[in-house]
Amino acid sequence: MKTKQSYSAIGGVFEYLNSDCDYVEWSQYLIKTLERLGAGREGVDVGCGNGYFTRALYKAGYSVKGMDISPEMLSTAIELARKEGVGSEFLTGDITKLRLCGKVDFITAVNDCINYVPQDKLLSTFKGVCANLKKGGVFIFDISSENKLKNIVGDNLFVKDMDRATLIWFNTFKGDRVEMDLTLFSLNEDGTYSRSDECQTQYIHTEKDVSEALTSAGFFVETEGHLGGSKEERINFICRKL
Repeated sequence: MKTKQSYSAIGGVFEYLNSDCDYVEWSQYLIKTLERLGAGREGVDVGCGNGYFTRALYKAGYSVKGMDISPEMLSTAIELARKEGVGSEFLTGDITKLRLCGKVDFITAVNDCINYVPQDKLLSTFKGVCANLKKGGVFIFDISSENKLKNIVGDNLFVKDMDRATLIWFNTFKGDRVEMDLTLFSLNEDGTYSRSDECQTQYIHTEKDVSEALTSAGFFVETEGHLGGSKEERINFICRKL
């Protein structure tokens, strides 16, 4: 029986499964964007997953905390941070109900975090983010584009076969969202495999709708494609609190 909780099955190996996404270049893009904007040094990486971007920001001299809704994600994030000597704190939290202990200089939400927010919660989510930033604070995030979710991900089956795990990922396009059924086979120490299943939903957002919600929430907004390139599959939103 499939669980309804996202990242309960794959949360512990998420970073491993996505090791081909060029975390190094992506994290450097994020750091350089913060530097270009003159962002302050204290921030929170929301939807941090297994914590790669949190660790990269910490190593670049930022005082940054990681936050995720998934305990499985955070357990691995804490372990990897400890192994790499990263002193970041990791917190359980939901970007749609963001409550920080004090305002920060920047908030990041990398790799589809906002695609998990339903359309009718976008504005309230962005208002919450804005409320947790200092004046002039920076909010950087990305979304998988409408084109990607409709025409590349939707109604398609993907398989990723790696040494320690195999992921089977079937996606169904549902008009305003893509529903995802995932099955993970993970290698145990005795050579056997364990199976786990989960369901996820990613919501389709247009650049226009996201930009309008951000503006209404109190941000000045710039957009560009992935790593500053094409917007065909991923759109970056670079925002400053007015």
